[in-house]
Amino acid sequence: MRGRPRPHAVTQVVDRMKLHRRRLRLDGREYTVVTLRPGTEVRFSTNFYHGTWHVLSDWRGARLLGRLLWGLAYQRVPGTLVLIDRPHLDPNPFDAEPADPIALVPALLTPMTGKAARELRQRLPLRGAPDGTVRWHTHGLDAAVAARREARKRIPGSWRAPWIPPRGFQQRADRIGGLVTLTATPAILKENAAVVHELGEHAFAGMDYAEIDWPNGEIQVFRDYRRRVSAAGTARREVLAERPGPLSPAGLNPLIWDRGTDVRDRRRPRVARRDG
Repeated sequence: MRGRPRPHAVTQVVDRMKLHRRRLRLDGREYTVVTLRPGTEVRFSTNFYHGTWHVLSDWRGARLLGRLLWGLAYQRVPGTLVLIDRPHLDPNPFDAEPADPIALVPALLTPMTGKAARELRQRLPLRGAPDGTVRWHTHGLDAAVAARREARKRIPGSWRAPWIPPRGFQQRADRIGGLVTLTATPAILKENAAVVHELGEHAFAGMDYAEIDWPNGEIQVFRDYRRRVSAAGTARREVLAERPGPLSPAGLNPLIWDRGTDVRDRRRPRVARRDG
């Protein structure tokens, strides 16, 4: 019937997927905080490396993030933002340090002050019944992604269509009040949505990425993201058990990176060798 959501839109990454909505008062303003439903089987993480904030996931996470960004570009209620928090956050897949919550913010519509971000972080994880639900409309995203694929055929090797540097503020990737925030105007939200939604289609060695407000932000996805998260957790436990005393992150994390590679190698299925 017309107007009904697609099958399984409650938890699948599709147009008109179902999300939770909560009303919160932060820094003296009313906010509408949109979150994933607990049954949504997508995971994310974050880290800060080489001066860049990274949002990390797998191919499915890229599809979901693309739809969240696209739908956010069309929001009209001031104070609306999308929050990704537990249970959809993992320790990062490199050294298993805890991830920060992720806030997707529409510029010109929602002010994300440091005080508002801190107050939101202090309330996390959000518990109890939501104030309602929303159907997240992403009509037009599939056509935009298809147009990018056609453009790539005409311009081999291009990451995106030719881009003219905008005047004035357009986007910002940062950590504000304990939240990794991706803030952009509607036009840039849509552009980033199409780029992110494609991640994984042209991966190299199981990894793909998109620059967001470069060099400040990046979306990075791995085919084996969840295996990396698990291996990093095991590596961290093993390394900490072996150390006689505490180490700074600068000394500890490289040890965990190397051990994580060893753990993934140990877990990789071995092919039996036949002689003769």
